[in-house]
Amino acid sequence: MEGLEQLSTTLALTMGVAWASGINLYATIMTLGLLSYNNQINLPPDLEIVANPLVIAAAGLMYAVEFFADKIPGVDSVWDGIHTFIRIPVGALLAAAAIGDVSPAIEVAAGIIGGGLATSTHATKAGSRVLINASPEPFSNWAASIGEDVTVIGGIWICLNHPILFLVLLTLFIILMIWLLPKIWTGIKKVFQFIFRLFGANTEQETNR
Repeated sequence: MEGLEQLSTTLALTMGVAWASGINLYATIMTLGLLSYNNQINLPPDLEIVANPLVIAAAGLMYAVEFFADKIPGVDSVWDGIHTFIRIPVGALLAAAAIGDVSPAIEVAAGIIGGGLATSTHATKAGSRVLINASPEPFSNWAASIGEDVTVIGGIWICLNHPILFLVLLTLFIILMIWLLPKIWTGIKKVFQFIFRLFGANTEQETNR
């Protein structure tokens, strides 16, 4: 029973940091770092670096920047585009570090799976924002941004305190992503098709003048 509990705890932390990194990397690092720095949780040795005050400060600063950038329609999508090259690889590194003292092969496997999960959550977040930005009002954008922050911080807390519950919720979330991502992609294509038609019509009008 103790071995099963340890396995679920390790698996929840490994998958949890990857899942959360794809949505809000800086909130993930800051939450883990603060909890560990205040001795509220014990992190695996390779992950203890997030409790360093410099790392917490850097993550907090970037979280503050993202907090505001993420609530401006259009800017949030540019921010997400740039962070494709940050959230995914760091999510993979955090997953590999969270797996604990294991063989290099298991660490690499954890990094691969963690990177894939971070990619999926990042794609879901970024794609959803493109569709939300098609709305002329900013309130849905603000609601989505705040909801993501609450989800990440709450999700990290659940994975640390109730690992089995987190793994169940994560499974449901992955099923939802599998169903949702094709619909998001279809919606994004429609948005860009509309934009191209709009610019095409404007260009044609300018030419005919």
